[in-house]
Amino acid sequence: METGQDRREPAAPHAGAGPERSCIVTRTTAAPEKLIRFVLGPDHAVVPDLKRKLPGRGVWVGLSKILVAQAVKKQLFSRGLREKAVASPDLPDLIETLLARDAAQGLALANKAGLVVTGFAKVAAAIASGKVAALVHARDGSGEGKRKLRQVLRRRFGTEAPPEFEILTIDEMDSALGRGNVVHVAIGAGPAAKVFLASARRLALYRGDDDKSGPEMGADLTANEAFGQDSEASGATGRDEAAQDGPPGESSWDA
Repeated sequence: METGQDRREPAAPHAGAGPERSCIVTRTTAAPEKLIRFVLGPDHAVVPDLKRKLPGRGVWVGLSKILVAQAVKKQLFSRGLREKAVASPDLPDLIETLLARDAAQGLALANKAGLVVTGFAKVAAAIASGKVAALVHARDGSGEGKRKLRQVLRRRFGTEAPPEFEILTIDEMDSALGRGNVVHVAIGAGPAAKVFLASARRLALYRGDDDKSGPEMGADLTANEAFGQDSEASGATGRDEAAQDGPPGESSWDA
């Protein structure tokens, strides 16, 4: 059934694909996952709708901090929403903060599902096991450690290596995982990992530092959906539930 939102925001036709939306800056179309939706809030304030669920007429901007800044500068929200729209100058930074929070929550979710390994040696061992869905390095971590793990990753997987992300600081990773001085993280395969991958890729794309060679992975699942799928897939995700090594919530994977 078509919703009111769908009627007000007509999708561009595209053979063989789902609905697409048009960016008010570039006028190009893309899937909703590759754009950011905005609606009007109280006092005509422009509000980002990252989950694409808020009621009312919406407009879309490509998933880029630069494009959001251009939309603010050129006052394109008023034109797209067809009424007065006040976009704060710090809107691009606000969205980056919200996307980083989503990525941190996704990392915490993967940790709760037992898919996270931290520490240089354990991450290297996880890579060697071949059961890694992604690597996460702290943005402010050692460049030498990142380089060495990247070499291990390429040797193990070649051109089909899992994606790497440098999207969170050490403090943000520490807070998400509940442990100290986290610089390198390996994430095992599982539905909860898909939640993280989706949020991590959106943040990386927004900042413009995404690794375009990385495989398209991720899924917009809720926490309950992810844990439900993890329960069904238990024993087939590469986790060794019986051999815990490290803080609670961290798995040891057999090489």
